Amino acid sequence: MALLTDFIAQWHSDSPYIAAHTSGSTGKPKDISLLKSDMRLSARATNTFFGIGSESVLASPLSFDYIAGKMMAVRAIEAACSLIELPVSNKIEIPADVSRIDLLPVVPSQIDSLLRQPEHARRISAVLIGGAAPSAEQCRRLNNAGYNAYISYGMTETCSHVALARADDPGRTFRAMPDISFETDADGRLAVIAPAFSFGRLQTNDIVELKDSTSFRWRGRADGVINSGGIKLFPEELEALYSSVLGNRPFYVCATPHPQWGQAAMLVIEGEADTEEISAALRTAIADHRRLPKVIKTVHTLPRTSNGKIRRIPL
Repeated sequence: MALLTDFIAQWHSDSPYIAAHTSGSTGKPKDISLLKSDMRLSARATNTFFGIGSESVLASPLSFDYIAGKMMAVRAIEAACSLIELPVSNKIEIPADVSRIDLLPVVPSQIDSLLRQPEHARRISAVLIGGAAPSAEQCRRLNNAGYNAYISYGMTETCSHVALARADDPGRTFRAMPDISFETDADGRLAVIAPAFSFGRLQTNDIVELKDSTSFRWRGRADGVINSGGIKLFPEELEALYSSVLGNRPFYVCATPHPQWGQAAMLVIEGEADTEEISAALRTAIADHRRLPKVIKTVHTLPRTSNGKIRRIPL
């Protein structure tokens, strides 16, 4: 696992590139090279948004192997401010002598740790959630605990986020970072337009509801859509619905073959669970029967990527 000192050494090398790799949550992991100039642009935009300056204090409980950790280092370098390297763990451990943190990035699996330590809300100015979409229940509890949290949209190729949504926004509308805009193709797939960056225009495989050129509502991945009798179901949207019943229990939704509809939604839950009880609770909570899982399975451990993201692998 890369340390902050390892990344700093790479950053100050003569190469104009930083080696990075994708997590593999939406496909096979791959190694890529990022231009330092692109990373600087991204870092400056984030620093401006959150008001990060030379007196600020950043902290990161994320590995510097991945883009989220790398970009926290670049933000600190660009702002000439402090960066605290926290243990990479689902348990957020903030030293007692740290009186304030201006920006703390987390992944959804670390949110529960923040919720168990609501006293941290008083000294963390902003929480930046990335890696995967947090559940509506996690966002509700973060808001109730007093955390000022944002959900990021981006990828390794864009040097971290290109849009942010407030965690207290029930509609979860993502708004573009400065000098970023969006387009969609005929299938509703999002394209990121970034003239100042080397990639200029990046076509994604994400289906969105475009509000205008600088805001959208994310629906899910085009390659994960479930075509059930001609109705398109997005696993990510179904997971948001199911979270009200399943709470913090790890689970995912994927497609399964169906003799009548071609495909149907399958709910896969980690650990032991009463599937009949969960099915009944979902029928009570969700009025539209088309959005209910036709199959519910339990597994001992869900498949995950190397950095802890759940992988939606059909069983």
